[in-house]
Amino acid sequence: MDAIELLKHDHRMVEQLFRDYHAAASATQRRGVVELTIRELSKHAALEEMMVYPMAKKVIPDGAQRIDEHLSEHMAVKKLLAALDKLPSGDERESDLMTRLRQEVEEHVREEEGELLPELRARVSQRDLDELGRRLGQAKQMAPTRPHPNAPVHPPALTVVGPLAAAYDRIRDRLQGRPST
Repeated sequence: MDAIELLKHDHRMVEQLFRDYHAAASATQRRGVVELTIRELSKHAALEEMMVYPMAKKVIPDGAQRIDEHLSEHMAVKKLLAALDKLPSGDERESDLMTRLRQEVEEHVREEEGELLPELRARVSQRDLDELGRRLGQAKQMAPTRPHPNAPVHPPALTVVGPLAAAYDRIRDRLQGRPST
C-alpha cells in the first residue's frame, strides 16, 4: 500500500474498533477494545507526526500552519487516550471518553481524507508515496503504543523520543498483559 492507502486503512480499522466497543457484551470485552484503540491510535498518530506531516509541511502551500492544526487535533486525541489508558476496567467514565474520542477522531479523519491526503496525492509522486508507505509499514512495528501528550511533536526531537517511548511502551504492554497487534 502507498502511504495514503495505509493511512486510510488505519482510519477504517479505528472506525471498526469504535463499532466493536459498542457491540461488546461485557466490561472485559469493552476494555480489550479500548486497549486496542489506544494502541492503534497511538501508533498512527506517532507515524503521522514523524513521517507524514514533515513531508506535508514541505509540499503543501501553507503546510506549516495546516499541519499545526492537525497536531492540535492529535493533542486532543492523545489527552483522551491518556485518560482512557489510566482508567480501570469497568470505570463508568469509559463510555463518555470513548464517545468524545470517537467524535475527535471522526472530525480529524474527515479533514485528513477530505483535504490533506488528496493534496498529498496531487503533490507527491506515486513512487514517493509507495516508498513512504513501505517505510510507514516497517515503522509501525516499532511505533509507540501508548499516548505521549507531553512528548515533542516535531522532528528532530520527536525522532529521538519516539523510539524510546515505543520501547518503554512495549515493556509496559508485556508486563500488563496488553494485546499486541
